[in-house]
Amino acid sequence: MKHLFLLLTLVALVSCQKDGNTSSGHTARTVVVQPLGNFEASVAEDIVVAIRKVHPKVVLNAAIPLPPRSFYAPRNRYRADSIIRCLAGRAKDGSVVIGLAHTDISTTKNNVKDWGVMGLGYHPGAACVVSDFRLRKHHQENQLYKVVLHELGHTEGLPHCPKRSCIMRDAEGKIPLQEEKAFCSKCRAFLNDRQWRIP
Repeated sequence: MKHLFLLLTLVALVSCQKDGNTSSGHTARTVVVQPLGNFEASVAEDIVVAIRKVHPKVVLNAAIPLPPRSFYAPRNRYRADSIIRCLAGRAKDGSVVIGLAHTDISTTKNNVKDWGVMGLGYHPGAACVVSDFRLRKHHQENQLYKVVLHELGHTEGLPHCPKRSCIMRDAEGKIPLQEEKAFCSKCRAFLNDRQWRIP
């Protein structure tokens, strides 16, 4: 009888983890890294390597043009929300698309119609976009992966985090990436429940 109980327990555990599912019921989405415009292939490859350290499924697409209708001529920028809509149309079931751009991007924030941003992602969502334009201006290109993880965190459903050292903190118009060390324990647990693998 004892052996039968152990066998049934093992079968139950295996069935809960079938096809990438766990008892949490979440399945890891494939992260599709999508370079936009003239985004450098080597930088995109570095981003893929960074994501793979904390996420099991990542693919890199060939570059595509920035959507012409997303261009905001008065400020010589691309509207991030418009880019996201285009990228979301490319997302297949079980995937999330992250666009990478060198050009300046913006969105509407509160009463500011055209607010320049490093990235934008809705929570939850099927797509997000990140630009290193402002990072290059402030010589912080090596911090791009944190912005990428931040926006991917939003697409999984994470809001901004009040902890100053957490990758999910709100930049509030600044570039505080040097202060951001990692996901806090709460945000890390949330993402790991969605099949990320953050140590």
